[in-house]
Amino acid sequence: MTDQPTENGTTPEGTDQQQAAQPKMQVLGQFIRDLSFENVVAQKGVNGEIAPDVQVQVNLDAKKRNLDNQYEVITKFKIESRNKGESKAPLFLLELEYGGIFLIENIPAEQLHPFLLIECPRMLFPFVRRIVSDVTRDGGFPPLNLDNVDFVALYRQEIIRRAQAEQAAKAKPDA
Repeated sequence: MTDQPTENGTTPEGTDQQQAAQPKMQVLGQFIRDLSFENVVAQKGVNGEIAPDVQVQVNLDAKKRNLDNQYEVITKFKIESRNKGESKAPLFLLELEYGGIFLIENIPAEQLHPFLLIECPRMLFPFVRRIVSDVTRDGGFPPLNLDNVDFVALYRQEIIRRAQAEQAAKAKPDA
């Protein structure tokens, strides 16, 4: 068989080489590492009208696993709801650590860190949203549907924070 060019001008062998160099991400597994939900209203009660104010904090962590090209990415959500009234009484507290195990190939080394902390959490987020919605509903509150998280902005903030911490460390004279 001869290597005849295809419509785009490449040979079948060239196509295989192009596919081999394409970035690849595969989700090998997902899991809840830690989940805590405290319904403060049920425990202590709240006087007066309830107007919830929900605060969401997100942290990310990634590490290399012992197997080639495998990484573990953990998304950590702390969701606190307080009453907007004078008392600012807590209504509930939900903490969730949700992880994924990823097989990642053909990503340049300089792009791996942002890939792990942006693209991988993006893949996990719909599952986190569903868990948060179910837990808040099952905990006696209306289901909380999280807004989309801008993982690019989170990544940029972390890079800036690290650079500032590094500069502060260099500026400190040795004691």
